[in-house]
Amino acid sequence: MRSRTIREGSVGLLILLALGIFGGLILWLRGLSLGNRSYRAVVEFPNVVGMVEGSAVRYRGVVVGKVRKIRPGPQFAEVEMQISPATVQIPRDSAIQTNQAGLIGETVIDIVPRQEFTGTVATNPFAADCPGSEIICDGDRLPGEVGVTFDALISSTIRLSNQFSDPELIENLKDLTLNSARAAAGVTTLTGEVTELAKSVQIELRTLAGSANQTTTSVGSAATQLGLTAAQVNTLLETNRYAISSTLSNLDQASSQVRLLTTRLTPLVDDSQFVQNLNALSDNAARASLTLRSLTDAIGTPENVLVLQQTLDSARATFQNAEKITADLDELTGDPAFRSTIRDLLRSLENLLSSTQQLEQQIALEQLLTPAAIALQNKPAAASPSASPVASPTPPAPIVAPPVIADRPTPEPRPALRPRTRLGRSVSSANPPSADKLRTINTNAVD
Repeated sequence: MRSRTIREGSVGLLILLALGIFGGLILWLRGLSLGNRSYRAVVEFPNVVGMVEGSAVRYRGVVVGKVRKIRPGPQFAEVEMQISPATVQIPRDSAIQTNQAGLIGETVIDIVPRQEFTGTVATNPFAADCPGSEIICDGDRLPGEVGVTFDALISSTIRLSNQFSDPELIENLKDLTLNSARAAAGVTTLTGEVTELAKSVQIELRTLAGSANQTTTSVGSAATQLGLTAAQVNTLLETNRYAISSTLSNLDQASSQVRLLTTRLTPLVDDSQFVQNLNALSDNAARASLTLRSLTDAIGTPENVLVLQQTLDSARATFQNAEKITADLDELTGDPAFRSTIRDLLRSLENLLSSTQQLEQQIALEQLLTPAAIALQNKPAAASPSASPVASPTPPAPIVAPPVIADRPTPEPRPALRPRTRLGRSVSSANPPSADKLRTINTNAVD
């Protein structure tokens, strides 16, 4: 009897235990957690993409809740999600999307904040001051959006396959492939040409580099020769400094004497009587020339006597004017100071000519010695390239003695010439003087 009671009590306890376990399992499956509070929010989706009750809710990839209810509507579907624990604070400015994940295409809700959350808000989803804050509160209604789905992927794949199955696209791809092959062939040919061009450019660059080196060497040699020439010119200038100074002094003296002579000749040239005499002499000479020509053409004619008489008259007037001019020149040249000035001027011009000739000889000698010095400098280097360099001999500077101006004694002044009366006697004679005699008379008058 006692054992039967024990057995019945054990059976009853087992039944109660089984019922408790079954009820706890049901509560666990429904998400009932004792001592852990949770809050709820409603999200409006245009498409839930096969979502079912109990689907996971993830925040930043972490499961923080599940879907409690799904209520379809005319414009959108309301999805009630339960978030636990209540201490999880989700920013209100967050993107709530339905995404399909996994091999079987399970639909979940992903919550991703659009902006960085500044920190923990001093409130909770159940507080009275929660509405209007930065976090999602209990009972809030939020908009949702459709994220990544297999349906969208399949639709995109179908559209892509339709695009690729287009005959025009296939033809374009064929043309593109053919053009790519041609372009590749052209690139290959161009690469070969560029290679050949690079080789040619390399050869040209080598030649150019050699030419540049030769040019640099030539420029260096020219600079050296120019330096040597400048040194030789400096030496020449130093050697002939006194001669150059003397030449410049002689030029200055000659200029002064020419200026003095011009000053003395100006009154004579400005003399109207002297100019008139010259004009008369020129006119008479022209007339005499014409008369003599006519006389030569008409010799032996009866009219010669009259013509000869006219010629004699013209010659007489001409000789009288010449006598006057000779007298004027005797007065001018008879001045000792004027003669001394002319003599000094001639001596200065002679010294100047001598100095100029010496300078020309020195320059010619320098032009002859410079190529010889360069040839002597280059000849040892060409004959023995291994020998040590020897400085090229510097051509000796020409030694030219400065011109010495001898102090010649000043000649005594000659007495003034008296007017010659021989001219008058020649005029009165029957035979007129010839041109040589006239030239001799004028030369003597000038002397």
